[in-house]
Amino acid sequence: MLHSTWRGFIRRTALAAALAACAAGLTVAGPLASSAAAAGTLTQVTNFGSNPGNLAMYEYAPADLPAHAPLVVALHGCTQSASDYHTHSGWQKFADQWGFAVVYPQTSSANNSLSCFNWFDSTKDTRGKGEAASVMQMVDTAVAQYGSDRGRVFVTGLSAGGGMAADLLADYPDVFAGGSVDSGLPAQCATTLTAASGCQSGSQNLTPKQWGDKVRNSYPGYSGPWPRVAIWQGTSDTTVNQVNGTELRDQWTDVQGIGQTASSTRSLTGGTTESLYDDSTGKPAVALFSISGMTHGLAVNPGSGADQCGSTGAYYLNYICSSYHTALFWGLDGRGGQGGTGSLPAPSGLTVTGTTDTGASLSWNPVSGAASYAVYRNGTKTGSVTGTSYTDTGLSAGTSYTYTVAAVDSSGAVGASSAPVTATTTGAAPKCYTADNYHQVQAGRAHQSLGYTYANGSDDTMGLYTLAVTHTLKETSPGYFVVADSGC
Repeated sequence: MLHSTWRGFIRRTALAAALAACAAGLTVAGPLASSAAAAGTLTQVTNFGSNPGNLAMYEYAPADLPAHAPLVVALHGCTQSASDYHTHSGWQKFADQWGFAVVYPQTSSANNSLSCFNWFDSTKDTRGKGEAASVMQMVDTAVAQYGSDRGRVFVTGLSAGGGMAADLLADYPDVFAGGSVDSGLPAQCATTLTAASGCQSGSQNLTPKQWGDKVRNSYPGYSGPWPRVAIWQGTSDTTVNQVNGTELRDQWTDVQGIGQTASSTRSLTGGTTESLYDDSTGKPAVALFSISGMTHGLAVNPGSGADQCGSTGAYYLNYICSSYHTALFWGLDGRGGQGGTGSLPAPSGLTVTGTTDTGASLSWNPVSGAASYAVYRNGTKTGSVTGTSYTDTGLSAGTSYTYTVAAVDSSGAVGASSAPVTATTTGAAPKCYTADNYHQVQAGRAHQSLGYTYANGSDDTMGLYTLAVTHTLKETSPGYFVVADSGC
């Protein structure tokens, strides 16, 4: 943040970041480097746009990243770097395990003397401006590179990065499906450096509606859906006072149109209390994680357990793996964001037993106590069965799909998800051709009659027979074309 206690860590954090970059095997790539080149390595991407915020872009993707995978944007804290955050936060573990890419924006002392994201400056943290605009250019670049699912883009951040993450959720609710603010500030809490200090140190004495209005005013006219937000706050944080967790809760529950009374509360490891706030459908929309005794930093929990992650360091504190629980809240484990897990373990042995042009068959080992099993395709629930096999149908030929399975107990509580598997349907994937109407006809994909153009096979209308009109045609079977301007 902007607190004086950060200054003593600048030199040693910079050294640690340099060493971490070496350990991570940092490489540099152009704006659309192939996923093979970036796989398994923290990679710098250059020329990702006009970059009005003067940020650097780094990214990480597992070697077997499937198409239509989620994308996470992770923002470091003051005096930190992208490689430092990548090394300590634990996001790499879950990117590898559950199959998603991570983008790490990085600021510098040229932007802020403590290398903080400028969450308090309206010329830099609002829609279409400065650092916020640079982050959006990174999102667009990564989505194009990896074929990421635009419906599953998330943002998280620590401290000043958490303040910027909250601003980004308010600025771009049409882009981010969810977010996480770790030891951070409410969206648009301050618009000046002086006001920023007040936000950090104590209550702003605003009502939930006043907090919510700060979000609604960040993108006037937007009416939802709003991002699902996880909030992490230590009770002994003197850099960002713990009241900020309550104010964030008030802000995002108001935006969601729900009350400030928790729908459910439970105790987690590391002295952590999880409070969930459900929307009208019963799905958790806001989660507040309060960590007893934790000072300022990101909660990690080194170890090999399924719910452990990260490594300790300056402002990486050993309490609980916040990245794991945030990922579960967002549904990155393939369960579609059920908001916590039941007590049943993950099914083992998930296997693809067969594929056709339009279907994929799966099987797995039974889980004791399971009343049924939920099957998820590309993060969305696609079926429920009582047995240990499932056949998914209605798929596209020559296309890869990622599946996970979770056991469900008799009360309907969804347990932990299995490791993902990828099924690729047989047959050739549909081919798409983009050209003007004249050349579509000349290539034999369309025909013209009385000056108008029609797709061969489907007879879809394409407009005038001219060079001035362009369409994309999808060949769904030999010689049969349909207009596919919205996407192939």
